[in-house]
This record gives sequence, structure tokens and C-alpha cells, in this order.
Amino acid sequence: MVSLLLGIIYLAFISLGLPDALLGAAWPVMYQEFAVPVSYSGGISMIITAGTIVSSLLSDRITRRFGTGLTTAVSVLLTAAALGGFSLSHSYLALCLWAIPYGLGAGSVDVSLNNYVALHYASRHMSWLHCMWGIGASLGPYIMGYTLSGGQSWNMGYRTIALIQIVLTAALFLSLPLWKKRTNAAGNAEAAGKPLSLGEIIRIPGAKEVMVTFFCYCALELTASLWASSYLVLNRGVAEDAAASFASLFFLGITAGRFVCGFLTLKLNDKQMIRLGEALTLLGVLILWLPLGGTAACWGLAVIGLGCAPIYPSIIHSTPEHFGPERSQAMIGVQMASAYTGSCLMPPAFGLLANHVDIGLLPVYLLAVLLLMAVMHERLLVKARPGA
Repeated sequence: MVSLLLGIIYLAFISLGLPDALLGAAWPVMYQEFAVPVSYSGGISMIITAGTIVSSLLSDRITRRFGTGLTTAVSVLLTAAALGGFSLSHSYLALCLWAIPYGLGAGSVDVSLNNYVALHYASRHMSWLHCMWGIGASLGPYIMGYTLSGGQSWNMGYRTIALIQIVLTAALFLSLPLWKKRTNAAGNAEAAGKPLSLGEIIRIPGAKEVMVTFFCYCALELTASLWASSYLVLNRGVAEDAAASFASLFFLGITAGRFVCGFLTLKLNDKQMIRLGEALTLLGVLILWLPLGGTAACWGLAVIGLGCAPIYPSIIHSTPEHFGPERSQAMIGVQMASAYTGSCLMPPAFGLLANHVDIGLLPVYLLAVLLLMAVMHERLLVKARPGA
């Protein structure tokens, strides 16, 4: 029965990734239909991000009240309804309105599932589950592309993903007894204690350090993924098609790296996995920066992806160890909120730097963020103690 529940959680992580790249895949068609500037996709993305930040910060109270299983099922239902609303939309305003429940649902399910796995499963499962997210994030654009190439509208692509989410919602509701059985057997850590306010969380030793660590990680990952192709083309003279192919290797490096990391965790602990990821990321940034030619720079990007692979899941999995099981839900909530904030603010910040100074500063920018992340993680290891 436990293995059945783990399989459902794996499916939930695939489902979590499915819609993430849909907007980018469909927007070249959507913005023409709605007669809005191409840049308007940023508005929808920011609404979704704002919703995920809000729901992440509220996740501690919600999960303590209703439990992980019910919170996850209702959150996936909310995202399914939002995706269905996207598929029925015929105006930009309607997309913005449906982006609100999508963001709220996505944030809750992300935090709840990550905390549940951190509490109840070994580190290898956290790596493999985030690998499943990568598979879902890759499948979403494929489904949309297949729909569009078949002569159907973008609406049908969103409708297909919404139907998949509805099926998963039904499976999650049917699995609710398994969540309760697993929680009762392991001890109900997710409901222990009382909900913590944001002020109380920030005062916990190590909280500010882990928040900055997450902010920096997502700033690094999203900035690299968004600007790497432009850097390769404009600064290293790489052809557009080759740059796009190597940009995809960045995500492949993260996904494949997390699969491999699941096995490495059998020998290495979370702290060692994070340091290994930081070292690989540093190597990739240096390859990207040094004058070794365009091909080397492309491979440097792939190495950065491999380095990113263990960092995110390992920090999450170590949260109960650092802060105690009774506070892990609240801590993962603020970690996710910090992560979403970093991914929302830092890539556009580099865009301004590239526009007004030089896009060649990308490796310097990534290096600065990486060093800050590494310093904050080491400070976290010194300051964070369960029950402190």
C-alpha cells in the first residue's frame, strides 16, 4: 500500500510539471489571437507566480488543518479547473483571471508534497520525484506542439492537460485513506505544534539563510535557462539552432542529473549532494566564462544543468533535519515563496543589465549568485538546529 501511495506521489509530480511550460509553448499563437503585444505573457506569468507565493506562505496552516492528502487533491483540482478555464478563454483578461486559481493551486501542492516526501521518504525519492517534475515539464510543450501541428487550436492543448489533471484529481481523492494510514504509522508530524507566523519563521535560527539560499538557486536556474541561448548567440557567435539545442541540454542535464542523484544519495548525504552540485555548477560557469570557444561554452551550460540537479531536492529533503519535523511545513513554505520570488525578479534584472551594459556579463552574474548561495548554505549548516 505504501508503494502504491509513492506511485501516486510520483504521478502528482509529473502532473505538477505538465502545465509549467505550456504558456511559453502556446504563446506565439495565443498573443496573435488576442491581439496583444508578445510581452504580455509576462503579466500572466507574474499573476501565477504571485499566487504561488501566497499559497506557499499559507500552506502551513492549510496542511495542518486538512492534511497533505486532501490539500494536494483539492489543489490539483484547482489547477485542473484553471487549465480548463484557460482552454475556454477568448480574451487576455480571462487568462489573467484564471491565472489566479492556477497559481494558488500550484503553490499549495508543491509545498505539501515536498514536505510530505521530506518527512516520510528517503533522499533518493526526493531526487527522483523532481526528475518526474522535469518529465512533466517536458511533456507539456510536446502535447501542445502535437495539438498545434495536428491543426487544432491551443485551446485543445490546454484542455488535454486539464483532462489529465482531472484524472489525477480523482486518483488523489481515492487515495486519501492511504495518506492517513502512512501518516498515522509514521507519526503525524505535519500536524504537530501550531501554525507559525511569517515573523516567527524568520526568527528561527537558519531561516533567513535558507530563504536566501533558495532565492539564489532559483535565480541562477531561471536566469541561465532564460538567457543562455542569447548569450551563446550574441557573445560567443554560436548559431541560433545550435544555441537552442544546447539550451535544451540544460534542462536535460537537470532531469537526467536528478535521476542519477537518486542513486548517489545511497552513498552521499544531503549536505554532500548540495556541495557536489555547487562544485559542478561552478565548473560549468567557469567553462561558460573562459575564452574556450563557442562549443565549450555550450557544454558549460550543460554542466551547469547537471550541477543544479541535486541542489533543490537536497535542500528540501534536509529541512526536517535542520528545523525539526514539526516546523518543516512552515519552513518549506517560506523556502518555496523565496524560490518563486527569485525566479520572478532575478532573470528580468539580468535582462536590464544585458540591455544597458553587456550580455557577456551572464557568467559573472551567475557566479555572484552561486557564491552567495554557497555562503548562505554554509551559514545555514552552522546556525540551524532542530528545536533551537
